[in-house]
Amino acid sequence: MSAIEETKTDRVLPGSAAKAKASQSSSLINSLLKLLSSVRFGIVLLVMLTVACMIGMLIVQQSVEGFDKYYADLMPSGKFLYGTLGFFDIYHSWYFNLLLLILSLNIVLASIDRFPGAWKYIMKKKLEASRPYIRKQNPNTTIKIEGESRSEVVEKLKAESRKLGWKPTVTEKGDRTYFFAEHGAWNRLGAYSVHVALLTIFFGGFMTAQFGRTGQMQLSPGMTSSQMNQLSFNLDEVTPVSVELPFKIYCTDIQQKLIRTDGSIDASNTLDWLTRIVITDEAGQHEGLVHMNAPLDYRGYRFFQASFISQGSARNITLKLTPQQGGEPLEVKVARGGSATLSDGTKIEFLNFFSDFTLNGSRPESASDEYKKPAAQLKVTLHTGVQKTDYDFHME
Repeated sequence: MSAIEETKTDRVLPGSAAKAKASQSSSLINSLLKLLSSVRFGIVLLVMLTVACMIGMLIVQQSVEGFDKYYADLMPSGKFLYGTLGFFDIYHSWYFNLLLLILSLNIVLASIDRFPGAWKYIMKKKLEASRPYIRKQNPNTTIKIEGESRSEVVEKLKAESRKLGWKPTVTEKGDRTYFFAEHGAWNRLGAYSVHVALLTIFFGGFMTAQFGRTGQMQLSPGMTSSQMNQLSFNLDEVTPVSVELPFKIYCTDIQQKLIRTDGSIDASNTLDWLTRIVITDEAGQHEGLVHMNAPLDYRGYRFFQASFISQGSARNITLKLTPQQGGEPLEVKVARGGSATLSDGTKIEFLNFFSDFTLNGSRPESASDEYKKPAAQLKVTLHTGVQKTDYDFHME
């Protein structure tokens, strides 16, 4: 008696496991790319980004004026929750930047997937199509025409298309006639202009949030500065920080234009502020003018009029001089920080100005910012070399 034993062994071919693993990895990558290029996924991301922006508008951000009072009025639970989730500085949070990155990637991938088809449709029209292809289009309909020749039907279709502003194209192939008409084909590319605009906004917002700096520089005529002052926010703690600029700024003149020249010098009567500066860097000197609604751009920095300190001053004064030996009075105009020389060699220098002159002991100063008792401090050097300080209270 004999027994026959059959043994079956599953053999794994060399390299098949690696191929299966590679195929699985490829499938995962394809699924991920399909998700990232999905329009629905992009809409979800856009909604999430909108919600994050709404949170940033509804919850006072720590860099906004008045945040300290807002923060103090919150319940301890609100402070903990908002602080933990990063709602007080949401535009610099990691998840906001991640949303921007993924949404931008979604827009790019979706455009790459769909742009070639849209471009091909515009550049290479599908002027002939099979009956099954046409029946699959949505919407579609079938019309039966009797008693008219093919050429008559084609002419009627052309006429109706032109009435609608459509451009008709007729293609003859064998015993079949294909009629194609379209209008606004370039509208298919409208979505991609929106994509470019969104990407530009996202990129600009990200770069501004990460690398942009905003600060203030206080200037007055004759003052030079190469630093702007900004604030560093950490919830209710505010720390001043000085940022060194790659150039120096010298203020040559500040002019206030009034709506009513006989009115006050406060903001309600101000038409414009003009600040004239000289920027000095390794390339030399550059003159610039900064005034309301007209900022100055230089080397990636934008200078604009942010605020002013209301302090009565004079850009120039007009002196009426009467010669001691008699004769007609002279009018001499002297600019702030400037001088004038008379015909006899006398030199008059404009040293200082006081809008409401008073003496603090022996020191002259302004009691207020208003033009109540304007006075100019002058340095007079006679032709003989004698110098003296004078105060002129009679100004025009």
